[in-house]
Amino acid sequence: MKISTSAHYSQGYRGMAAEIIDLEKAGVETIWFAESYSFDSVSAMGYYAALTERATLASGILNIYSRTPTALAMTAAGIDELSQGRCMLGLGASGPQVIEGFHGVAFDAPLSRMRETVDVCRKVWKRAEKLTYEGDQIHIPLPQGQGSGLGKPLKIINHPYRDEIPIALATLGEKSVEMTAEIADAWLPAFFMAEGADAVWGEALRKGYAKRDPAKPPLEIYAGGSVAVGEGLAAYRDMARPRTALYVGGMGARDKNFYNQIFRKYGYAAEAEAIQTLYLSGRKSEAEAAIPDSFLQATSLVGPEDFIRDRLTLYKEVGVTHLHVNFLGTTTAERVRHCDALRNIVEKL
Repeated sequence: MKISTSAHYSQGYRGMAAEIIDLEKAGVETIWFAESYSFDSVSAMGYYAALTERATLASGILNIYSRTPTALAMTAAGIDELSQGRCMLGLGASGPQVIEGFHGVAFDAPLSRMRETVDVCRKVWKRAEKLTYEGDQIHIPLPQGQGSGLGKPLKIINHPYRDEIPIALATLGEKSVEMTAEIADAWLPAFFMAEGADAVWGEALRKGYAKRDPAKPPLEIYAGGSVAVGEGLAAYRDMARPRTALYVGGMGARDKNFYNQIFRKYGYAAEAEAIQTLYLSGRKSEAEAAIPDSFLQATSLVGPEDFIRDRLTLYKEVGVTHLHVNFLGTTTAERVRHCDALRNIVEKL
């Protein structure tokens, strides 16, 4: 298993730079750059390409609506060249509140748009011929009767550093996870709980694997949680309450919250309803308190080495290949120490 973490916009990308450099030295092998509706992640990836030496730089995630498929392909090719082959293009659909409310673009046909975007990106990087694509959602060039009529097929000018850049998909729904297992290089699920993963996603993954090109390497799965290694640290799990409450309670409309639906599928239907009701009514601290301790324990790597070793064994059994984690602590030194301790545990598995 390998270790990955996020450089998050909430702390400022420049503000996290020194810590991320130390974490890379301590064993982090993939760094994800979130975007949501904050600062763009692309500029941060370029910045960190100059600061890091070996870690994969992954967008986590770029949505498939606010940039054209060719712009996404160009972006990944540029970061890949700057980093000398260390880019991973992480894509997701986001949700209608962000796509329509912030970007002013219709949130439509996410499944087919995702598949077609992946197709286009791979065609751009291959550079085998001038780009043409005729899908259900994406048409390149624009067909006759649309636009000026002057569009013509083109190739990306520069030869990409690699003609195959890994693509990770952040998906949750049954059909989208099935597609991920079929076509993606990596999967970034949210709120992954090893004990419930097969019940929630197992059938979709198996259906996708059955259609996967046998020549493709196995799907890499990024999941983990918060990390703090040591005795007497159980209270650190509470640090995950604000983010969990935000996603389960307030990320999306009441009937369009994908994270809330996953929480219900784990067996926390009543808790999901309560958290959402409290959060949407402005009672955020009560929503945080309503998150079950059992969920926090099952989705974190907080505790003594034996506990974490057992959790990692379970993660491996359900197919996790990369531990996507955030390190807890009040100082950079403490968080780097937890990273070093986790790496030592992983190396002994």
